[in-house]
Amino acid sequence: MPTVEELYRNYGILADATEQVGQHKDAYQVILGGVKGSTKEKQLAVQFIPKFFKHFPELADSAINAQLDLCEDEDVSIRRQAIKELPQFATGENLPRVADILTQLLQTDDSAEFNLVNNALLSIFKMDAKGTLGGLFSQILQGEDIVRERAIKFLSTKLKTLPDEVLTKEVEELILTESKKVLEDVTGEEFVLFMKILSGLKSLQTVSGRQQLVELVAEQADLEQTFSPSDPDCVDRLLQCTRQAVPLFSKNVHSTRFVTYFCEQVLPNLSTLTTPVEGLDIQLEVLKLLAEMSSFCGDMEKLETNLRKLFDKLLEYMPLPPEEAENGENAGNEEPKLQFSYVECLLYSFHQLGRKLPDFLTAKLNAEKLKDFKIRLQYFARGLQVYIRQLRLALQGKTGEALKTEENKIKVVALKITNNINVLIKDLFHIPPSYKSTVTLSWKPVQKVEIGQKRTSEDTSSGSPPKKSPGGPKRDARQIYNPPSGKYSSNLGNFSYERSLQGK
Repeated sequence: MPTVEELYRNYGILADATEQVGQHKDAYQVILGGVKGSTKEKQLAVQFIPKFFKHFPELADSAINAQLDLCEDEDVSIRRQAIKELPQFATGENLPRVADILTQLLQTDDSAEFNLVNNALLSIFKMDAKGTLGGLFSQILQGEDIVRERAIKFLSTKLKTLPDEVLTKEVEELILTESKKVLEDVTGEEFVLFMKILSGLKSLQTVSGRQQLVELVAEQADLEQTFSPSDPDCVDRLLQCTRQAVPLFSKNVHSTRFVTYFCEQVLPNLSTLTTPVEGLDIQLEVLKLLAEMSSFCGDMEKLETNLRKLFDKLLEYMPLPPEEAENGENAGNEEPKLQFSYVECLLYSFHQLGRKLPDFLTAKLNAEKLKDFKIRLQYFARGLQVYIRQLRLALQGKTGEALKTEENKIKVVALKITNNINVLIKDLFHIPPSYKSTVTLSWKPVQKVEIGQKRTSEDTSSGSPPKKSPGGPKRDARQIYNPPSGKYSSNLGNFSYERSLQGK
């Protein structure tokens, strides 16, 4: 075990040797022995070892092991210095190993050390991106849980900060290849992070790239398997995957496969869905996703079947008028509940798919069923008008801070929902039914009107749901506000359905 004096003496030998430094292997080995000494010796070794590392390739393993010992030292200052110097060992074939070591060091709970590890990883990323990825993915696939978690988060936050000359097409292809291996077994949170990583790659910003991502999500969602509504994990996986797919859809990247699966497998089981997410209105969440996807369907083999399933589900939420007794009062004990949030989603989805088969209501349904639907639409529309009037009256004159109260937020969203339903019902009342109107779904931001662009009416603003940014937010953060479904009447005061209908 060398002393401080011996370390300085051997450092001097190496420093004075200039171009012949590689001939003094014994001197470098003395310095490597400094890691076995006390704090003073280690403080010198942590500086001297990396300084001459490149001159002794035959001692590379010993030098890296010595530096790794210092990275795990009890003295925090020695650890931090050792971590800071690690990039100097990332030469040639040693780089993947250094990347692997740095990735393992991400598990530190010391914030200063954690930042040093991040900076060191970024530093060697710029030296050799593929080699660094090798070390990172090695730990993601085989490392401890905490290391895996932090390595994935490193990729999700740091990749986007790297310059184009580092993230070449070849490097991005490697990220995609390795990510596919990881995606064979991931948690929901990990899947979201990997979709953030992949959707941020330049090479996947093209139509073909986004289509590739959609196929990846579809595989993860297990769309080839029968849906299990009573299995919370199955339901959660489908929702997580669909949330990641929605921002990828466009007029060139179709949602057809997902929409078909929702219509065939999910809608018939809507009332029996279970979810591990406390407080989530799982039925409304499913219907919202279906509505968002319905605008981007391509050619659909089972279009008529899907429309029929949508139509049948829509009828469940559009009640018939209550029967009247001889005295003109409601013969039943309860008034039908109008679940506006659900109806907005279903009506919008039906309206979008109906554009592709405009004679569905007139040619494919018998007269009695169409008559029944018209009665339901008319009843719902009349109840709707009462709500719209109450909402507008309640919000009249309110601006700024007044609209930010929880009660008024509910009313603002409720007005958007009811206006949307009103527009769509008007279309379906046309003879024959029309599918020309466009609305912005109530939970989506309204698109701003550019100068010189013709402003649309209050009820027909925007068109298809606007595309979200590629790096989609996690779980439920994307929804600014999620109103309760069909419960607005408790905030607005009761009214009589019969009276509102009779007064028309």
